[in-house]
Amino acid sequence: MSYAPIALFVYNRPTHTRQTVAALKKNGLAHQSDLIVYSDGPRIPEARDAVGQVRDYIATIDGFKSVTIIEHKENKGLASSISEGVTQVCQQHGHVIVVEDDLATSPYFLDYMNHGLDRFACEDRVMQIAGYMFPLDLRTNEDALFLPFISSWGWATWDRAWRHFDRREDVFSQILDDPSTKRRFDLNGRYKYSRILKAQQQKTIDSWAIFWYVSVFLRHGISLFPKKTMVRNLGFDGSGVNCTVSKFDQEELDLEYRVSVLPELIDVSPDADSVIDSIPATRLSFTSILNRVTVAVLGRS
Repeated sequence: MSYAPIALFVYNRPTHTRQTVAALKKNGLAHQSDLIVYSDGPRIPEARDAVGQVRDYIATIDGFKSVTIIEHKENKGLASSISEGVTQVCQQHGHVIVVEDDLATSPYFLDYMNHGLDRFACEDRVMQIAGYMFPLDLRTNEDALFLPFISSWGWATWDRAWRHFDRREDVFSQILDDPSTKRRFDLNGRYKYSRILKAQQQKTIDSWAIFWYVSVFLRHGISLFPKKTMVRNLGFDGSGVNCTVSKFDQEELDLEYRVSVLPELIDVSPDADSVIDSIPATRLSFTSILNRVTVAVLGRS
């Protein structure tokens, strides 16, 4: 089995980056996985010192099969950094596991990602393996389930899926102009992701993840989610470029939980509607929602 390379995107948070890497290194597959670190350049002069601290640290990373560091002199912003980095790794390796610098992953995260990538490699409708799950009490016999949206908190994909990633805004009308389609896109009206489309059109945000969600949604794609979360976001402490302090609900990681049983049926789970209806409402401001994924779609812009 060929283990997928890990693309880690970092910027100006050395403490968070250390925690993210430390968690990844606790995975049994870390020493068999190639780590590719993308370090974005400072957006403002005041960020140079913190960016430098991050780069000093990533130069010392060990514990992986190999470590490759790609440093950008200029600031690309997360949207371009991720879209370009994921494209590069997918084209070179055929698949990728994507982690940002504020995510703590469970010790079985890489095992789950690689298991899903291997099992569903040839299933065109499956377009993502998601590591995050909302704090829900799911009554299912399987350890994972398919849902009709994506997550930007620790995920994986294949080149055959990512090649459909489309940053054209003209396709937004297919969602915004049809009430029933718009409602499905908004998770049965529970989360107004259609507002994010409009914000993207108005250039008030620049999110790679909203384009990825649209790309998956319009192709009727599905993502595999674990029954219990394997990712915890560390960034709701006000340290991120696009993240404010928040009381966003998250579960603590169950360090013993692992995904052993994957769905046999390649289709949206029969429990999908109840999952969506049970997702805890976010307590972030709308501005924060536009700049940070809280449930399924957005990432740092």
